[in-house]
Amino acid sequence: MAQQKPGEPRNLRTSVKGPLMFSAFWAVLAFFAVLIFASGGSARSPRFDLAFTGAGIAFIVTLVIAAMLSMSHKDNADHLGKGSGVNLSSRKSSGHGGYSARPDAQAPGAPDAAPDADPR
Repeated sequence: MAQQKPGEPRNLRTSVKGPLMFSAFWAVLAFFAVLIFASGGSARSPRFDLAFTGAGIAFIVTLVIAAMLSMSHKDNADHLGKGSGVNLSSRKSSGHGGYSARPDAQAPGAPDAAPDADPR
């Protein structure tokens, strides 16, 4: 892995800011959701204890998931980005090995069969 030069921005995979902001967003969302729904109506007092517990759980779970996903990331090998590709032309090809896909295929340039003819 290449070393980061001073003044160069960190990429998304090695940055900690992205997963922390993602986790903080879901923690705040869970806090307000639990605060609203756990109180059971406007006549009762808000349940801040449950809201903070839900926010903490949401923060930790999303942070662990983001860390697991970033650790499982693997770059493609260099040789996979080179080459001309397969079937880049839009014209009909006769197949990968040069053989026809159907043994009874017509020769190139031959007229098509009648529209009402059964190809089977």
